Amino acid sequence: MTCHEDLVKLLAGQFVRADVSLRELQARADRAGGTRLPRTTCADMLAGRRFPKKAVMVAFLKGCRVPDHQLPAWERAWERVRVNQMPAGSKEHHSVESSHGTPLAAPIMAAPGSTGTARAGGRRWRQAALLTAVAAPTAAATLSVIIVQGVTPQRGASEGVADPVVNPAHIVSDDGRAFPRGGWSRFTVTVDPANTGVRLIRRLDAGVGLQHATITVDGTPAAQWRPLLEDSIYKWRNQIVTIPPNLTTGRRSLTIVNTCVSSSGFNEFLYTVEHKVNGVWSTADTVDIGRDHTASEAAHDYRVVGEDWADTQTFAYPPRKEAWSVQ
Repeated sequence: MTCHEDLVKLLAGQFVRADVSLRELQARADRAGGTRLPRTTCADMLAGRRFPKKAVMVAFLKGCRVPDHQLPAWERAWERVRVNQMPAGSKEHHSVESSHGTPLAAPIMAAPGSTGTARAGGRRWRQAALLTAVAAPTAAATLSVIIVQGVTPQRGASEGVADPVVNPAHIVSDDGRAFPRGGWSRFTVTVDPANTGVRLIRRLDAGVGLQHATITVDGTPAAQWRPLLEDSIYKWRNQIVTIPPNLTTGRRSLTIVNTCVSSSGFNEFLYTVEHKVNGVWSTADTVDIGRDHTASEAAHDYRVVGEDWADTQTFAYPPRKEAWSVQ
């Protein structure tokens, strides 16, 4: 591991295997004391938008229940990545220290009067620093264990889906709601009356398998959210349902009711409504579900009956984008 992308891959793998929400990670860090783990900081770190401080990364790994004896290897890996990010010859570059408080390598000084001394010396120092960090046998052994664990197949994974450590997935945090069999949700969306078809696209947590619900449009049975197999690794999916045109054409608004008929319950995080106008599909409306999106819920007259869960989840979509959406 020598670059930021590699670090993000491994951290994402630990997070997916820990199967824990960012809210719980934050709570674990608060209970342990020391470095705090705000959810936004973790989300940025896992999405690769922010390079973490070493203390933040260690607190994150502890929250994911990574064993203490593996943490020194992670710290050395962090140092390699940090050194690799810095311009050769910078003051910060020379001051990076190992987890034991000693420099990774001493700068190589060029002889006075030599040609290109600063640039060449910087390159040699950088190579020496990286070689010194990579050469630590304990770190190499421990990281190899992490990688081997990462490629072990996990129960519940779809056949052919790559491991998150090897293929980084698209990680998303979103809040949503869920309700059991007999519960239902309702919302109203706007569409173009000139439409010749409407599609509902629902973001769901596929870690809960076999979710099944019926759909009515303005009180008329229209379609079903068919059960999907559980995926305990890449939990986000976008499920697509097509509404019959005779229930949508000529109407400016549609009232959708989803009624759960499965024992596993039904969850919902985001609805995207697409309509087909003049032969082209486009987005007509969006309903964002959850406690942090009550304005969107109110704007769409959202209501849920029998709710038994409401919270924020951070999961990964499959590495291949074409696998994000299912019928």
